[in-house]
Amino acid sequence: MTTFAGRETAAPTAASFIELDEQWSTHNYHPLPVVIAEASGASVTDVEGKSYLDFLSGYSALNFGHRHPDLVAAAVEQLGRVTLTSRAFHHDQLGLFCRELAELTGTELVLPMNSGAEAVESAVKIARKWAHRVKGVPDGTAELIVAGSNFHGRTTTIVSFSTDETARADFGPFTPGFVTVKYGDAAALRDAITPRTAAVLLEPVQGEAGVIVPPEGYFADVRQACDSRGVLLIADEIQSGLARTGTVLALDHEGVRADIYTLGKALGGGILPVSAVAGRRDVLGVLKPGEHGSTFGGNPLACAVGRAVVRLLNTGEFQQRATELGAHLHARLTALVGQGLSEVRGRGLWAGIDIAPGGPSGRAASEALMARGVLCKETHERTLRVAPPLVITREELDRGIDAIAEVVRP
Repeated sequence: MTTFAGRETAAPTAASFIELDEQWSTHNYHPLPVVIAEASGASVTDVEGKSYLDFLSGYSALNFGHRHPDLVAAAVEQLGRVTLTSRAFHHDQLGLFCRELAELTGTELVLPMNSGAEAVESAVKIARKWAHRVKGVPDGTAELIVAGSNFHGRTTTIVSFSTDETARADFGPFTPGFVTVKYGDAAALRDAITPRTAAVLLEPVQGEAGVIVPPEGYFADVRQACDSRGVLLIADEIQSGLARTGTVLALDHEGVRADIYTLGKALGGGILPVSAVAGRRDVLGVLKPGEHGSTFGGNPLACAVGRAVVRLLNTGEFQQRATELGAHLHARLTALVGQGLSEVRGRGLWAGIDIAPGGPSGRAASEALMARGVLCKETHERTLRVAPPLVITREELDRGIDAIAEVVRP
């Protein structure tokens, strides 16, 4: 017998934990019926001792795998020193973290925050203030151009410019000041720019939409349009950045630089929430004391872990792994087109796969994969996102792809 939920009972099962979740936690997610108790590298183990390959990586928060020893060591060392000061005081990790992240990303100034949505909200505020104070747009009239099918978070302002009705329904009134154009259509974006346009906010690869890679030359055209009209380019690299696509920043594939980048997820090493806005000094520098902040943003523990993440990325190992294993992933998945898949998209160790008509739904496919020891998750009705940790071995990767083939083949 053991004590579970305050009662003497037999050893708890997955069903008992799921029952607790269903009773006491808000139903804002629809998780697969697996209860994870331990994890290491690219694998997780449930409360009943079954192991699974992680093919989701916490939506890219676990690029370096579960409990990477360098990241855990950095967290443990900092836990023994100081974890929080608030930004009312300086601490010995903040400046180092900001400098090292700026050097890694080729930027000039860093604003540390916590969640990815906070980073995007911060970038929106910075772009608006820059437009008012530098570009001369009248206060309260600045606009941002965004893309349809975007995903930048779920705060009230961010869902105001989402095109996903699940994210928007019943959450109005919505924040004004956003203009939506089709992703990948540079001409439509150019036509949408007006004297009130402060910035263009885009994902280099649209993750939630199904790992959508824009047409070749799209971002070069966007950059030219922004430059010609005095508009900032904001790249949301929260899912796509930090080696997931094979480069530090996914926008690097396009040979284009943004004025502002939002970073998150993998920046916390899968240990705690860490995000940042990084960009030009003359843009981020419009913020003055008291205008924006966060009690936990840039805390010592977050900075210590973030610095360890930067050190891993500076080796180039993970970019190389994403490139080489990503090529293998895409070759094998593309071979399944016509054999259960209708389309494969993506870049690096990241793919969106559309299940062919007549095959299982995305949810059913996810459940079938779980039964085969692979954890993946659907996005939309017939699409799976495949994003294993970058530490995965080729053999593990093949095992997961074999399971996908079994599930989707007619």
